[in-house]
Amino acid sequence: MWPAYVINLADNTRRMERSAAQLDAAGVAWTRIEGVNGWGLSDADLADVYDPARNARDAKHRLVRPEIGCYLSHIAAWRVIAEGDADGGFIFEDDFAADDTLAAKLTLLSAPQDMWDMVKLFSFDATPKLVVEEPLGEWRIALPYRVPTCLIGYGLTREAAARLVARAVPFFRPVDEDQKFIWETGLTVALVLPPPIVVGDQEAATGTIGSVRRATRSGRTALGQALHNLRYQARYAWHLRRHWKGAGQ
Repeated sequence: MWPAYVINLADNTRRMERSAAQLDAAGVAWTRIEGVNGWGLSDADLADVYDPARNARDAKHRLVRPEIGCYLSHIAAWRVIAEGDADGGFIFEDDFAADDTLAAKLTLLSAPQDMWDMVKLFSFDATPKLVVEEPLGEWRIALPYRVPTCLIGYGLTREAAARLVARAVPFFRPVDEDQKFIWETGLTVALVLPPPIVVGDQEAATGTIGSVRRATRSGRTALGQALHNLRYQARYAWHLRRHWKGAGQ
């Protein structure tokens, strides 16, 4: 099995304990990745990694500091996989809950294949539109037409991790949203069906991204959000059609 990594902020000890207990019970070897606390970043640090002008033009909302820290945390995990000896690795945020199929599915996903570069272990959509699907042991693996939001658990090949590291900075979208733009990343993203993990306990000593976003009112005005969403959905659908047509699917 490829190595597994858990992104965790030092203050969120209870989250780490729950994550460790689940992976240990499943027999999955894991390593903790020290998360980046966005509140601890200086203005110079932010200027090095975040593009506010591109964000204002093309993103749904202004990124708050915890989102910037989250993106940097995933980059750190990608870098470990890219520089490692294994052919890939699995990354978990520390608020997942796993079912009893996790270890078996991770083992199957670690076998050589040429279908995907990234594989999602979670989806909010129970019945996503699929481009193609194949057996994965007694389960399925598929290429979804739209990449599921959320990076609570996923796998990456070593080559894909290196490509993400090379293109990551400066960023202007949240890290999970960025991975939906597959015509930009160049990665083929698959989804395990049924997914082996769900969203777990969201309690965090450092607070959640959603609560900070609401408190700072980082979003656009209602009219601005509506206009942005219309443009976003139109561009997204157009690019997806071109992507899959170009891929011959």
